[in-house]
Amino acid sequence: MLYTARAPKPSAELDFGLLWLALGLLAVGLVMVYSASLAIAEAARYTGYNGEFYLLRQGIFIALGVGVGIAAFQVPMRVWQQAAPYLFLAGLLLLVVVLIPGIGREVNGSRRWIPLGFANLQPSELMKFLAVLYAADYTTRKAAFMHDFKKGFLPMAAVMILAGALLLREPDFGAFVVIVSIAMGILFLGGLNWKVFAGLIVVLMIGFALLIFTSEYRMQRILGFMDPFADPYGKGYQLSHALIAFGRGEWLGLGLGGSVEKLFYLPEAHTDFLLAVIAEEFGFIGVAMVIALFAWLIVKAFLIGHRAAQLERNFCALVAQGIGIWLGVQALINMGVNVGLLPTKGLTLPFLSFGGSGIVANCLAIAVLLRIDWEHRQMMRGKTF
Repeated sequence: MLYTARAPKPSAELDFGLLWLALGLLAVGLVMVYSASLAIAEAARYTGYNGEFYLLRQGIFIALGVGVGIAAFQVPMRVWQQAAPYLFLAGLLLLVVVLIPGIGREVNGSRRWIPLGFANLQPSELMKFLAVLYAADYTTRKAAFMHDFKKGFLPMAAVMILAGALLLREPDFGAFVVIVSIAMGILFLGGLNWKVFAGLIVVLMIGFALLIFTSEYRMQRILGFMDPFADPYGKGYQLSHALIAFGRGEWLGLGLGGSVEKLFYLPEAHTDFLLAVIAEEFGFIGVAMVIALFAWLIVKAFLIGHRAAQLERNFCALVAQGIGIWLGVQALINMGVNVGLLPTKGLTLPFLSFGGSGIVANCLAIAVLLRIDWEHRQMMRGKTF
């Protein structure tokens, strides 16, 4: 039940704990991307690269993300709510555009990127942020119908099925899982009937199983995940080398730069498998600290959502909690893949992995969280929005 009990007036304008937490994760990511990519960049000197290529690119992405975040922080939450359906529609259009031959860029059989000259735009990363806004706005508008399967759930399901179909055409199964998790989580937090929710979980599990068993490449990933050392030079190559990296790191790791697996053994060391490099260089302690930082971030997102709910700002509450679900699910999947608990999904580790679209989307999420919290602090001082 929502209530409006007054809390003590905050002493600061911003939640600097959240800000420094996000900047800390970005800084750790910058250092580890440099460490994980140095050998790859050095080996590609003949193409015009240098050892600092990925470091400089990641630094530019972080600067761009911070700039976009600063701009996003200036936007009131009521404007985000009004724009949510239109932003989501724009995201769907980008998912269509990326599938057009000659426009979308294909890498390793997946068409997920739109070349912009200086960088590549990955629409599926931005769709995670836009899905949070849209699902929160929809749930707020349809609050009176959340117990009605036909009026409350089906319209949202139709929209998410459309977005999911476009993502699976790329294919980007990982982004599909994250966006479905966001939508389902926000609907549940917004009051969706628990019986309907439980039934949908069963249906989704059956649907995911069908998607796996009807796709050869997804089936091969499952087989490689179940026993990576049965085919260490084939289906299990990535996971087997990730597990070797974890084993070599032991408790304290080999030290920054000491990873051997990043030297052309572990594919995607600076993107999908960055955590394995962290494990090899900083050991169990380093991985535990990364997990603790993400846990702290997710808790702060839900606390911000709880404070917004206390002030009956339902849209803001659901956005904050939706961001917590998004970052939590994506981080959990990436970590699960790295340690062999989940099959390879192609999902990056938020804030840490190399990639421009992901960094910008993550910075947008933090900016909106800070904005929600800032508006809450202003309301505690008697101002309204």
